[in-house]
Amino acid sequence: MLSVGVKPSTRSAFMLTLKRDLLIAFKRKNDIVNPFMFFVIVISLFPLAISPEGERLTEIAAGVIWIAVLLSAMLSMDSLYRGDFEDGSLEILLLSPHPLFFLVLAKNIAHWLVSGLPVVIASPLLAYMLKLPSESYATLMLTLLIGTPTLSLIGSIAVALTVGLGSRGLILAVITLPFSVPVLIFGTLAVQASASGLPSGGYLTLLLALLAGSLSLAPLTSAAALRISVS
Repeated sequence: MLSVGVKPSTRSAFMLTLKRDLLIAFKRKNDIVNPFMFFVIVISLFPLAISPEGERLTEIAAGVIWIAVLLSAMLSMDSLYRGDFEDGSLEILLLSPHPLFFLVLAKNIAHWLVSGLPVVIASPLLAYMLKLPSESYATLMLTLLIGTPTLSLIGSIAVALTVGLGSRGLILAVITLPFSVPVLIFGTLAVQASASGLPSGGYLTLLLALLAGSLSLAPLTSAAALRISVS
């Protein structure tokens, strides 16, 4: 995975890991397309299932979008370490002389770029379909930019703990959902406050605090979980 011979710096190892995971993700297009299409389909079905009435959709728009984001994030989480575990490259990663914290962080960033960022980009169009007020679009995208990396980092811990298990879908959900609920709540409340003309800065601050905590602790916890799971 990393070049042999000349020992790269930790920064080079970080960039190589990030580049490698992005290249693999684009070769496995299903890992990108499936969660994104799931996100689009879930949101598209709500107007049909509930009501196409504008006022009704406006009331539930923020919650619907965030629920769809959470479900699509959970769908994409399983691929985070699965391929590396199956082809043996995860063991090479664990044996790297570089701090595992940064290598795991690189993998998390790559995962967010291919699964979380497309959701953020598409969110205004889907928000329009749900009749969300246009003045809330900026807040929606900002909450998703902060919240989706947090979901990826939280999911990384669950995947690392269960990477050696054959069937782990339900276990991933059980581990991930309780820790993801605060992100869902604060993200939804921020968008709803913006739609009602109320300040949303407090909720955004809480989301930033969750992101900062996840960036500090999740890669470290994931690294420890990987060592336990693979050993």
